[in-house]
Amino acid sequence: MQFLRKRRQKLQTDDKEVQYPFSLQFYLQPPAENISLMEFESFAVDRLKLLKVVENLGVTYVKGSKQYNQKLEAELKALHFPYHALIQEDHERRRKDHISHFILRLAYCQTEELRRWFIQQEMDLFRYRFIQLSDELAKKFLEYANFAYDVALETEKKDIDVDLRYVTPEADVNSCIFYKVPFCDAADLVRARKVFFHGGYAYVLHQDFLSIVLNNYRTKLSKALALTARSLPMVQTDERLQPLLSHLSHAYVGPDYSFEKNIGKISLQQIDALSVKSFPPCMRQLHKALRDNHHLRHGGRMQYGLFLKGIGLTLEQALQFWKSEFIKGKIDADKFDKGYAYNLRHNYGKEGKRTDYTPFSCMKIIMSNPPGQGDYHGCPFRHSDPELLKQKLQSYKIPPTGISQILDLVKGMHYQLACQKYFELTHDVTDIGFSLNHPNQYFVESQQLLGGGKEMRKEQRQLENSEPKHTRQQSSDATPASSSVCATEEMELDGLEDYFTED
Repeated sequence: MQFLRKRRQKLQTDDKEVQYPFSLQFYLQPPAENISLMEFESFAVDRLKLLKVVENLGVTYVKGSKQYNQKLEAELKALHFPYHALIQEDHERRRKDHISHFILRLAYCQTEELRRWFIQQEMDLFRYRFIQLSDELAKKFLEYANFAYDVALETEKKDIDVDLRYVTPEADVNSCIFYKVPFCDAADLVRARKVFFHGGYAYVLHQDFLSIVLNNYRTKLSKALALTARSLPMVQTDERLQPLLSHLSHAYVGPDYSFEKNIGKISLQQIDALSVKSFPPCMRQLHKALRDNHHLRHGGRMQYGLFLKGIGLTLEQALQFWKSEFIKGKIDADKFDKGYAYNLRHNYGKEGKRTDYTPFSCMKIIMSNPPGQGDYHGCPFRHSDPELLKQKLQSYKIPPTGISQILDLVKGMHYQLACQKYFELTHDVTDIGFSLNHPNQYFVESQQLLGGGKEMRKEQRQLENSEPKHTRQQSSDATPASSSVCATEEMELDGLEDYFTED
């Protein structure tokens, strides 16, 4: 199937039903209308939230199960995406779905790892939506998508009625829709003996036809991402888009766990005990390394120091904590005061640009500044050798079955879900009821479960119920996010069509 090359005019309200006739699509036509930069970012952030939920549900529940479908439908509805196939008047949701897919395609085409993650979540989302279609709607959708497979005629089904009954032993053959698929396109189903093979065609039942549609969708999306990556330098020359796209690939859109909310909530005497029972593995690892070596390199000091700031350590406490540990090593008090103390005051906004730095999110830890030899920062699930990770989990008294589950998630590159499983195992819960996206979120949720953080939990819920704030911290090589851009500034998306199509 080829992309259309014609220029399209700005979408009119009356054209929405023609443009978005179904609640799912193959995303073959790039958007060609004007939207503001604020809407651009809003659409992208909401779709990123959705795909994170899709990833979480896909590991927590059986895909296609009642619980999985209910929770995913609720999330689609909350984020204003198409959530039910039979709803006719949801063209605005479909428009948002269409545009947001292409925005994230730009953000997630940059590396092979990002592409694999994006394809998997989009595949799961497409699977859910396709299953919601009735037989009649599925037939119409495939016709609309130019899916070149014929439906078996009633006369054909009568001729091979007896054989088709082996494919549908519990259904009436006359009421079922069968697609005639060339053998090579249905090899997986033929191998699994889920189809009847006759005259060079596999007769595929509608329910089983999903695997063929998904394979086709994966092929198209994989090729589209490769083409987008090739054209990405053209997009990055636009100073309005480049910082947004760089941010989206490792964006965090939850509470920022700013210091002011938790100031003075913990004492220095509590840290050792809290590190064992309420710190996520990344921070537990850093704390142990600091206690053992009496020193951490810059990456570790930044990651751990901002985490401690976020859980309530004051500047005075932080200076006392780090100084007492460093002077046990090779750093004397005078050297600490002249060098390291400045960095701590800088993190608390008391030096330099006086930026109020906030704790690192999981995605920032996973995607940026990987640890080198002698470093202890980073994500243990992302940056550790599997055998060393296994040994570490054993030292944490994780049962063998739990270790196997965590390692399977790590193998599938579900690093945050692996940490979520670790939380469940160390807190003896089966379903934590939230998606883990931030080390400080881990701490707050742990304290709530252990009965030590009622006020902290209350403040967190207030943050989550408010409008999501963007992290005030900015890296040295990034420009401010588009939240600082005037909402009325318009951006022409019509030119983006060339970024998704072959030359």
